[in-house]
Amino acid sequence: MIIGCLVLEIYLPYSHSLKEKRKRLKRLHDRLKSRHNVAVSELDFQDKWQRSRIGMVTLNSQKGVIEKTLNQIVRDIEETIDGEILNVDISYL
Repeated sequence: MIIGCLVLEIYLPYSHSLKEKRKRLKRLHDRLKSRHNVAVSELDFQDKWQRSRIGMVTLNSQKGVIEKTLNQIVRDIEETIDGEILNVDISYL
């Protein structure tokens, strides 16, 4: 079994409060969970309005399947988020 971990640092320039940021991230979390079947969590910058670090984890017996899923998630977020991805980190266990 292989575990794939994706960590993204996101800049949300149109969030003007923590409440607004949480609302945007909640929509993103729900979308990722339903479309890609991954576990999602905010890892850092909980007290910053316009910045977030989120992590996603998925597992499979084949690394190629995990790679494809995590790369599709990055593309999906780039297309739908009203912000910018600052950093992408993919690791396997």
